[in-house]
Amino acid sequence: MPPADSFQQTVTDVYQSDSRRVLATLIRLLGDFDVAEEAMHDAFRAALEQWPRDGVPSNPRAWLVSTGRFKAIDGLRRRARFDQLDENAAAGELAVDDDEAWADPESVQDDRLRLIFTCCHPALAPDAQVALTLREVCGLTTEEIAHAFLTPAPTLAQRIVRAKAKIRDARIPYQVPQSVELPERLDAVLRVIYLVFNEGYAASSGDSVVRHDLSAEAIRLGRLLVELLPEPEALGLLALMLLHDSRRLARMSADGEVVLLDEQDRSLWDRALIAEGTALAERALRAGPPGPYALQAAIAAVHAEAAEPSATDCVKIVGLYDDLLAVNPSPIVELNRAVAVAMRDGPAAGAGLIEAILARGELTGYRLAHAAHAEFCRRLGRIEDARASYERALSLTRQGPERRLIERRLAALSNSAGPTD
Repeated sequence: MPPADSFQQTVTDVYQSDSRRVLATLIRLLGDFDVAEEAMHDAFRAALEQWPRDGVPSNPRAWLVSTGRFKAIDGLRRRARFDQLDENAAAGELAVDDDEAWADPESVQDDRLRLIFTCCHPALAPDAQVALTLREVCGLTTEEIAHAFLTPAPTLAQRIVRAKAKIRDARIPYQVPQSVELPERLDAVLRVIYLVFNEGYAASSGDSVVRHDLSAEAIRLGRLLVELLPEPEALGLLALMLLHDSRRLARMSADGEVVLLDEQDRSLWDRALIAEGTALAERALRAGPPGPYALQAAIAAVHAEAAEPSATDCVKIVGLYDDLLAVNPSPIVELNRAVAVAMRDGPAAGAGLIEAILARGELTGYRLAHAAHAEFCRRLGRIEDARASYERALSLTRQGPERRLIERRLAALSNSAGPTD
């Protein structure tokens, strides 16, 4: 008989690889997040007790689901007897009372997809969608999520509790949407995944530029979604995240400061991620009329192809931004297009476009609009305009390294004597 430590390591390995799959199936079978999570942990405790005695089952995941479901039913029936309720009524609280339901391969395969769509249901507030997805689909602890988003753990815990209660009380179905509902519902899922990625890729506050654990979780979610539902925009989002993540090592200096795109050491870019992301972007574009994520991925791929900043195909990037504006008109897209136009036509063209956006009253509270305007003004020798825009950007910036970058730009303005290009 192998030593007990060996079995404990086996259970640990199965937990790391399969616990989210087990939980997703138990939620389908039991119809309640908290009951399913308790059942999953009961099943793994049972594995620690029984596998050293009986051996590891041939299908550990199926064993865990079956054991967890049995323990949940047993617990409900014991509580029913304690409360002097009818046993059949307790069993009837379960979503599925079918001994073989867990064994249907197609249903089990779809369980994780059902769980993603349930966590991202539009009836839930956006911050609750993010928290619940990270907790239930990714398996992050409440404390880990709270730390990542700089939210007090009790606040985050209450957010998750309220989301679960909303799902239960509103009887939100645990299912993949019908085809007619899929575009709108898929968009919510993609938005949640991208929000998680962006918070990891460019932290909105704190002393770190990146939080790799969050961006890695988002990419893992993106891969899972593409595996289960290879829709063009899911492909596009995964491509976009991979292409952005390929630059991760070059985005920070050795002492943790921000390094802008044009100043990055491109030898540090991950060519394997670039190749994978570019292939996915091309696949998404071929799959039909391109959506916002596919077009953003195509833009990122053009940047990734350039061996140096001057080799970037700015004409192609502006054209892609024109396409993106057509399918997703927004001032943020306009701002990014303005930066691309400046790359193609010079800083005066970019500054004029940003000033038009700000004059409409849009993006006045968006730090990157003011930072980009300041940079173009600096390059044009408009020192006072640059100073005012940098100061406005600084007032809106919460991330430590980004603040220090703007402060360095402000300090350097006194040495600017005129246009630099």
